[in-house]
Amino acid sequence: MGPNDGYICQFSPDVRTFWAERHRPALGATFKQAAGASGGRAPPRAPLSEDAFFAQVAEGFQATDTIQTGRMIAAEAGAAGPPLSTVPSASWSLTITPKAGWGATSGPSQQATAGWLSVLPVFEPHWQVLMAHGEASGWFQWGGQRYEFSGAPAYAEKNWGGGFPSRWHWVQCNTFDGQPGLSVTAVGARRGLVLGLPGVEEDVGLIGVHLPGGEFVEMVPWNSELEWDVDPWGRWWIRAINSSYEALIEATCEPEAGTVLRAPTTASGLAPFCKDTFFGRCRLRLWRRSGAGKQGAPLMDATSSTAALEVGGGPWWSGWRAKADMKEPFRSLVQLPLDVGGLSRGLPDLLKPPGL
Repeated sequence: MGPNDGYICQFSPDVRTFWAERHRPALGATFKQAAGASGGRAPPRAPLSEDAFFAQVAEGFQATDTIQTGRMIAAEAGAAGPPLSTVPSASWSLTITPKAGWGATSGPSQQATAGWLSVLPVFEPHWQVLMAHGEASGWFQWGGQRYEFSGAPAYAEKNWGGGFPSRWHWVQCNTFDGQPGLSVTAVGARRGLVLGLPGVEEDVGLIGVHLPGGEFVEMVPWNSELEWDVDPWGRWWIRAINSSYEALIEATCEPEAGTVLRAPTTASGLAPFCKDTFFGRCRLRLWRRSGAGKQGAPLMDATSSTAALEVGGGPWWSGWRAKADMKEPFRSLVQLPLDVGGLSRGLPDLLKPPGL
C-alpha cells in the first residue's frame, strides 16, 4: 500500500529465495537478480547496504528493525482476484529509528503482544507489534513520483501462521495532534485455536497505548473487558475497561477512502481480504479509574486525521458488535508469570524458540 491509498503487488509462488533470521527481525526475498549480478552468485540471504542491495537485486526486498530496502513491479498473475495495482513499479530505501516497541520504553525488554503463549503454536494466526512508534528517513519512488522524507512516523508488526483471522478490525495511530510520543494500537479479531481444537475460534481484542514519557497501558482479554462496534467500512468504536484504566477509541473515514488489499488466507492463498486507509480520523480517550471503580479525569484526550484503519475477513454484510472472550485454559495460562525470553537467554541459539 502506498501514497493516496494506492496499491502494488508482486506475486511469486517461489519461496526459495525468501530468507529470515531466527532470532532478530530481519527478512527478505529476491524475485529477480540484477543484470550481471548472478554470475554463479546466489541471491543474498542477509541484509545488505543500500548500494550492494540495488547492485545485486533487480526485484525484491529486505527489512530489519532499522532498515528497509526494496524494488518491485506490478506482477499479479497467480494471485487471487482481479488486478489491483495502481502503479507499475515502486522502490524505496529507509532507515528507521524505533521509539516504542510493545511495552514501556524504559523497560529492560519488550512484551509479547499475545503473551508468553506466542512461543507455542496455539493461535491461528499469531500477531506481534514490533514497533508501535518510530521515525523513518529516506526516499520512496512510487511510480513516477519520488518522495524524500526525514523523521516520518513509522510502524511495524509481524503476523505468522496459516492465514489471517476469519474476521478482524484494526486501528493504529502515532500521529496525534500536539502529542509527540503518543501511540495507540487496537484490534478485534476472530482467531482460530489450533492446539488440539480444530475449527474452534474465539473473539479477542486489545488496546495498547504508549503515552508520552514512555508509560505503557496494555488492555488485553486477560486483564480487561473489551468490546467493539465496527461498521463494514467507515466507523470504528472500541472500548476497554479494567481496574486501573478505561480507554475509548472512536475512528471514522470517508466512504470513498481506502483500498482493497490482498492478505494471506488458508483457503485461497494471497487473496483480496481486507481494506485499509491512512486517512482515518481518530479520537483516543484514556481515563484512570479510582479504587472504587469510578472514572476519573481524562488522562489523555487526543485526535488525529492520519490514522491507519482496517477491516478484514468477513463477510461484512453488517456491522460487528462483540465482546472479547478468550477461552480457557488459555486465558488462565497466559496469566502465569513466565518470562520465556529470560528462561531461554542462556540456551544456545539452536535451542531457543524462533523469535527470541
